[in-house]
Amino acid sequence: MPQQLLKRLFTVKEYHLMVDAGILKEDDRVELIKGEIIQMSPIGRFHAACVKRLIRLFSQSLGEVAIVGAQDPVELDDLSEPQPDITLLQPRADFYESGHPETQDILLIIEVADTTVESDREVKIPPYAASGIVEVWLVNLPAESIEVYRQPSANGYQNVQVFQRGQSIFVAAFNDVNFTVDEILG
Repeated sequence: MPQQLLKRLFTVKEYHLMVDAGILKEDDRVELIKGEIIQMSPIGRFHAACVKRLIRLFSQSLGEVAIVGAQDPVELDDLSEPQPDITLLQPRADFYESGHPETQDILLIIEVADTTVESDREVKIPPYAASGIVEVWLVNLPAESIEVYRQPSANGYQNVQVFQRGQSIFVAAFNDVNFTVDEILG
């Protein structure tokens, strides 16, 4: 019977110490998920364009009622500090200079996926649910759809909806502000 190898998991604090010590560079494309340092996929042009569209849409429609973060770290717990493509955050005067946003600060997380749809579903979305992130969108570029995850629990999201081209979508925290899937996908 093969022996299972044990993994050495890292805390967020140890992860930051690796950056401070120069083991990890600030421009390394990695994130900490459940104690493991995961290399992020390169960003293609469709992915990049979608992120830029989302930044513009949210900045124009939400103004000062939320801070729009783009590919910035969020601290979920002691073992996870992912870098979602977009975050909508509670406004703060210091713009989170004093520390990365934490679960209670996050209104929405968006992951944009072209080649990583399955791994985003299996690796990134479950920790968002377990930490209580109220809403997550997975922009599935190949399927030209947006998966909306709401009502987090320890077992995952209890409400999952898929929106297609031609449909409208809203952020639960701002349900009076609507976007079309077409606006987001381009």
